[in-house]
Amino acid sequence: MNPIYSFSAETLGGETVGMDSYQGKVLLIVNTASECGFTPQYKGLQELYERYADRGFAVLGFPCNQFGKQEPGDAAQIGSFCEQNYGVTFPMFEKIDVNGANAHPLFRYLTEEAPGVLGTEGIKWNFTKFLVDKEGNVITRFGSVTKPDALSSDIEKLL
Repeated sequence: MNPIYSFSAETLGGETVGMDSYQGKVLLIVNTASECGFTPQYKGLQELYERYADRGFAVLGFPCNQFGKQEPGDAAQIGSFCEQNYGVTFPMFEKIDVNGANAHPLFRYLTEEAPGVLGTEGIKWNFTKFLVDKEGNVITRFGSVTKPDALSSDIEKLL
């Protein structure tokens, strides 16, 4: 079994979900924030989710408050914001750290597998996106400025 499937995370609703429940799906794993200049990307992420979900694709959102304190809300506030403002229906997880000593193990793994500008030291900003294939291999990483609609061809290749 691929190492990515050994991780688990808490949803905004407090349910523990193993990444193994996404085995066989193409995943786009994103660190998100509600008060960021890139926050409107929620709309594009939702559109990708709706377009490809029936073909075995999922977006997994992980709120993070490490960049400019742009995700100050609690789980209920984050969930409400995402649903009301962007119609988000893809899975959203609890607020986590993606960098440093308290980084969630899933994000430590993602940054090791797909180093970015900061190398394996972590993530530069909100809305960094990791594309994972159906076998759980981390294929590539996209920075914050890459809009979700620019990922369609990469996703389609993996579906």
